[in-house]
Amino acid sequence: MKLSPTLVAVAGLVCLALPACHQTHAEEHAHHEQHKIVVTTPQVKDVVTTQQYVCQIRSQRHIDICALANGFLMDIPIKEGQAVKKGDVMFQIVPTLYKSRLDAEVAEVQLAQIEFDNTSRLYNEKTPVVSQSEVALYQAKLTKAQANAKKAEAELNFATVRAPFDGIVDRLLKQQGSKIKEEDALTTLSDNSVMWVYFNVPECRYLEYVGEVGGDRQSAVVELVLANGVKFAHAGKIGAIEAKFNNETGNIPFRADFANPERLLRHGQTGNVLLHRTLKDAVVIPQRATFETLDKRYVYVVGPDDVVRQREVVVHHETDDIFVIKSGLSAADRIVLDGVRQVHDGQKVEYETLKPEAAAAAGHKHHAE
Repeated sequence: MKLSPTLVAVAGLVCLALPACHQTHAEEHAHHEQHKIVVTTPQVKDVVTTQQYVCQIRSQRHIDICALANGFLMDIPIKEGQAVKKGDVMFQIVPTLYKSRLDAEVAEVQLAQIEFDNTSRLYNEKTPVVSQSEVALYQAKLTKAQANAKKAEAELNFATVRAPFDGIVDRLLKQQGSKIKEEDALTTLSDNSVMWVYFNVPECRYLEYVGEVGGDRQSAVVELVLANGVKFAHAGKIGAIEAKFNNETGNIPFRADFANPERLLRHGQTGNVLLHRTLKDAVVIPQRATFETLDKRYVYVVGPDDVVRQREVVVHHETDDIFVIKSGLSAADRIVLDGVRQVHDGQKVEYETLKPEAAAAAGHKHHAE
């Protein structure tokens, strides 16, 4: 029988469509196989958490070096940025006036000594020609002269300004020949052997920190990230927590102490503090096992009857690929790991089980990719 052209065309269309339908069915089957539901359980392990805070870096000792006497700057044997040792001469004020005053007071001491010695000799003769009260009077005069001499000697020493501790000299505020007055600032001196790093911690984090470490502040590991993004070579420790909160910000200042043997850190620098804490026996799950609805986070828990139920969880801390769970899950719960979007509350499911260690390793690999 001879077919019409229309029938031939339709038959051809049907023949061509059959392979396409078969291909679509195969793709759906492969897609279904690719997204099997995988169930795992939470891990219980120690987790190191990290909080980052902006910080200000300060020298443990940073003081103004001031003039202790009036006069003219005669000599400045130091340079800006120079490292000095305790006792090194930093500034020399013209000492002529103070030297003359000391010489005069020393002469007064010598005179008072002679008068006291003569009076004592006359009193100690067989027949005393002076009274005991006169001896006491010259004794007092000698003591006063000695005190004045010591004062003059101290004033002369004030003309030489010495470094009170090892440190680095800042900008010179007065130059040689400058007329200065007592208490004029000459420069600043920084002891950079240990740096004090200050950062503000919110009240909730403060309560967590105190609850975990108690009085053992040194148990928390503190790292410092500098302005160029590089970590400082030496780890620090919590040195102090201030006594009160800032009512406007709700923060309390912490201080971390960092050894600075290479003197890399300087007073006034900024950076970021990384405060590491260890959470003991924390319940952790991969982030991809959760979903969020109306600012709350949920997981699907598989019951003994293989029916999934939606359950809210509270996240205590998060890292790149895991959540530390504060409440809502235990280590015995089974949760949907892969296929969260394929199930709904009350559905009975078929699934594959993956050990929590393998689930965590898969999560790390997925994050790296």
